[in-house]
Amino acid sequence: MLRTERHARILEHVAAHGAVGVNELSALLDVSGATVRRDLQHLNEMKLLRRTHGGATLGSIGLELPMQHRTERRRPEKQAIAKAAAALVPEGAVVGMTGGTTVTEIARLLAERGPVTIVTNAVNIAAELIQHKNVTLVVIGGNARTASYELVGPMAEKALAEYHTDMTFLGVDGISAEYGCTTYDQLEAATDRAFAARSSRTIVVADSSKIGKVTFAKICPLTDIHHLVTDGGAQGQQLEHIASAGVQVTTA
Repeated sequence: MLRTERHARILEHVAAHGAVGVNELSALLDVSGATVRRDLQHLNEMKLLRRTHGGATLGSIGLELPMQHRTERRRPEKQAIAKAAAALVPEGAVVGMTGGTTVTEIARLLAERGPVTIVTNAVNIAAELIQHKNVTLVVIGGNARTASYELVGPMAEKALAEYHTDMTFLGVDGISAEYGCTTYDQLEAATDRAFAARSSRTIVVADSSKIGKVTFAKICPLTDIHHLVTDGGAQGQQLEHIASAGVQVTTA
């Protein structure tokens, strides 16, 4: 297991249980207690949890996790979602892409397939795609968010007003029938809205952990999106409520 994947599993476990012990994490991850203690110390220094004698407790984990700690979380599910989402893109389409680990997986698939035009505000996606000859790449500028590798704010929104996309893949931190699509940062939410407003079709890609979840800043109501692609672990009742709002739902 990669170090980043261990850290993601630890944070996920602490979030679910509130407090955990070294021995418990050692058994969960199948690594030594010394390895767990080093991991906990690192995460404590990053203020993602609070180190205690013999384990760790919930710190600021309710806040947004940095991108490097989200990349390996639920990766098989995200890859399945990406495959289903990429299948929706016709050859030669103009595609908007916000940031997020699932959207990044879609970008990789489209880049290998090509030709495609991609408009994105995610610097990690841009860095991967710039080498691909079959991709026409448009990068939207703005203020950099270190947590998500996205460029956001008024400059990004102004730039997006000059473009139109056939479809936009929207990465979200939560989607629910009652509150619609949400994320952790209000500037990011506004930039995401601008992506959706300039697209003929908005497709939300979200793994099952985000279905029914609500975070700080509202991006848009469900009436502003057309399609949700998620994985088979999503709760049926939540998906039924989302579908009843007129959103097409695909489970990968």
